[in-house]
Amino acid sequence: MEAHSHQSSVSDGESVPEISTCPSCESGNMEVFYEAASVPSNSCILLASQEDAENYPRGKVRLGFCPDCGFISNVNFDQRLTEYSGRYEETQGFSGTFNTFHKALAQRLIDRYDLHEKEVIEIGCGKGEFLLLLGEMGNNSGTGFDPGFVEERIDSPAAERINFVKDYYSEKYASYQGDFVCCKMTLEHIHPTAEFIKTVRRSIGDRLDTIVFFQIPDATRILKDCSFEDIYYEHCSYFTSGSLARLFRRCGFEVMDLATEYDDQYLTIEARPSKHETGRDAVLEQENDLDTIKQYVQEFPEKFEQKRELWEKRLEEYQRQGKKVVLWGSGSKGVSFLTTLKVPEELEYVVDINPYRQGYFMSGTGHKIVGPEFLKDYQPDVVIVMNEIYCDEIGDSLREIGLEPQIVAL
Repeated sequence: MEAHSHQSSVSDGESVPEISTCPSCESGNMEVFYEAASVPSNSCILLASQEDAENYPRGKVRLGFCPDCGFISNVNFDQRLTEYSGRYEETQGFSGTFNTFHKALAQRLIDRYDLHEKEVIEIGCGKGEFLLLLGEMGNNSGTGFDPGFVEERIDSPAAERINFVKDYYSEKYASYQGDFVCCKMTLEHIHPTAEFIKTVRRSIGDRLDTIVFFQIPDATRILKDCSFEDIYYEHCSYFTSGSLARLFRRCGFEVMDLATEYDDQYLTIEARPSKHETGRDAVLEQENDLDTIKQYVQEFPEKFEQKRELWEKRLEEYQRQGKKVVLWGSGSKGVSFLTTLKVPEELEYVVDINPYRQGYFMSGTGHKIVGPEFLKDYQPDVVIVMNEIYCDEIGDSLREIGLEPQIVAL
């Protein structure tokens, strides 16, 4: 996860006050509709022992909905519980499916905004993969900001034109100016959302030709499909098309485009600075989602209970039948799945193709993370895939090692 937050210790007995004011529009009407009392405060941290993983610090998730702007926030979020450092391992770059998408996204943005020999800023660049892609494919230069950046992982012909700052982006870096500012899978980690977007706008100043691109998880899909696996502690902010566009306009941007991508999992916004304090451009059709989102929020608690019951019964049935079951995907979705459901002890392993995660343990539960080769000897009967978009790729990988277990998507 490419993220903006910071880590510090929390003293015993010290708690964060629950917010009642919307961090995006500042209305005072946040309505709590979903609660998870004790969840690991980080999902992608590399934990070297089962004991460390089982005893990892926990926090509370209480999702509040703002009926005025449609924004959803964890009203109990405490950023002191989060950590973004070199041991935060979030890269998706070992998946062919993801890499194909990533390259196509980079090419689309390069073509649309003529990103050739331009200056690019990426906020929350993770390990730098996307910024380096833009550098390679458009001969661009730039700077990436992320406290979890790892220099040793750089392998790109564009590396000499790209600088990385191992820090959170803030106004102190306003002197770093770009023709294109991108921020992917980061805003959902930031609690004071309006404050952050205003910081970006102030940093741009009067450079009104600057293009801004943000990508985040799409909360509409999470609500509609009751994707509880996409609710976890690090993600304290959840946006729909409408709430995202309203935030950007309120903070001084004009919204040029809104779209969903990657099987509707990702929501993207393309914007530019407005001459006015707030954007005055025409509202896009997909922004008119407030009534629909209110309905999804109202239905979510009952749908969640139904989905949880369905999956717990399914896991019990696999156990009763003596089937060997593994999860595929050790990231945040996997942590959420394992900590939300009653999972039989017989489910011991989580598979991941990212070699940097193999050999470590799942935050909160201590399940061991293994590579696909482990399955040759283990011979699973069922593989539960945490993200359906990877099912074909995973099926191919399993057949390559002579396995054809039942593949079930979450």
